[in-house]
Amino acid sequence: MSLKNLRGRIAFVFPDDDYDVDQIVGVKNIRIQDAGELRRIVMKSIDPDFVSTVQPGDILIGGHNFGYGHPHYPPMTAMRDLGISCVIAESFSPGYWWGEMAEGFPQITCPGILEFAQRWDQLEVVWSENIVRNRTSERSLPFEPFGASELQIIGEGGLVKYLQSLSSSRP
Repeated sequence: MSLKNLRGRIAFVFPDDDYDVDQIVGVKNIRIQDAGELRRIVMKSIDPDFVSTVQPGDILIGGHNFGYGHPHYPPMTAMRDLGISCVIAESFSPGYWWGEMAEGFPQITCPGILEFAQRWDQLEVVWSENIVRNRTSERSLPFEPFGASELQIIGEGGLVKYLQSLSSSRP
């Protein structure tokens, strides 16, 4: 399966290690499921202008162990609803990584990304080469390759759709 390369601006950089994504909507709001309500509160305490500046295809950058803590879905549900295409981080908390990958939301481990790029740079994720290309600086950085099943999960749009595709392809 060949994935379409992702292209977008860096909408935000979360440089802190062990970043708890619940802060994106506020811990008191982690039970909210309504996308419209999440859109009204996402990033308000971090960057009040975020919602008005983000564009479909934009990318988030994170530090080491991004997603640390008890991963809840509303923060990244809000990001996906805004059109964020992926998160590229130095490393991820395993529970968070698997949870978001199961949603079909690419989580790309790319050591060195914090020094490689800055907010508003234009990036391209080149799946066939396992690189992140900074189209602003014209430099490239390798990311950790995905396994075949992980790529299929992303390509199908999530784990449930991937499993459905497996069962529908059986005789």
